[in-house]
Amino acid sequence: MELFDGVRWTTRTLIAGSCRPTVIGLENVPKSGPFIVAPNHLSFLDSVIVQALMPRPVAFFAKAEYFTTKGFKGRVMKSFFTAVGSIPVERGEQAASVQALKTLLDILEDGRGIGIYPEGTRSRDGILYRGRTGVGWLALTTGAPVIPVGLIGTEKLQPAGRNAVKPQHFTMKVGEPLYFDKTGPDHSLPARRQVTDKIMDAIAELSGQQRSTSYNQSKVIE
Repeated sequence: MELFDGVRWTTRTLIAGSCRPTVIGLENVPKSGPFIVAPNHLSFLDSVIVQALMPRPVAFFAKAEYFTTKGFKGRVMKSFFTAVGSIPVERGEQAASVQALKTLLDILEDGRGIGIYPEGTRSRDGILYRGRTGVGWLALTTGAPVIPVGLIGTEKLQPAGRNAVKPQHFTMKVGEPLYFDKTGPDHSLPARRQVTDKIMDAIAELSGQQRSTSYNQSKVIE
C-alpha cells in the first residue's frame, strides 16, 4: 500500500502539474469494500489516469509486454504497473474472457477495486460503443457497486501518429454508484445485458459522447 500511495502521488502530481485536469465526483468512490470502475476509453493513458486520480487502488488489465520489456524502460514500466496493481494480459486476449473475469472476481471478493472498460478497447473515433456484458456479469455476481466514469479529452494526450505524450487539459467525471442485486454467477444473459446497458447509459451521461449500437470490433488490449 505504501508503494501504491507513493507511485499514485507522484503520477497524480505530474498529471496535475502538466495537464491541470478537472476532476469531479471523487466522493462517489466507496471508502471501503469492493467496487467496479467502468470508464469510457479514449486513450492508452486512461488506465494510468484513473489509477492515479482515484482515492483507492484500482486494478486494470495491462498488456503483458509492459511487464516483460527489457532494459531501463522495461524496468520502469514493470515497476509502475506492478505498483498500481495492474494485471498482465497477453496481446490479443480479450479482457472479457472467462479466465480474465475470474481474476477480477478474486480481487473484488478480497474487498478491493477493479477497473474494466465495457467497450472492450479504446474508441479511435470518439464514439461510445455498445458495452460488452463482462461488467454486468461482475456486478450481478458480486453485488459490488459500479462507479461509472466519463473521460473527456484524454485522446488529445497522444494525437494519432505521435509517440510522445502532449500535456493537455482533460476532464474526469466520476458518477454516483450504481447498485444491482447480487444474484451470483447464475443469472440470465438478458439480465446481464440490462445491467450493462444501464452502466453505459450512466457513462454516456457523464462523457457526453455520441453513441453507437454496435460493438467496437478491435480485440487488442490497450
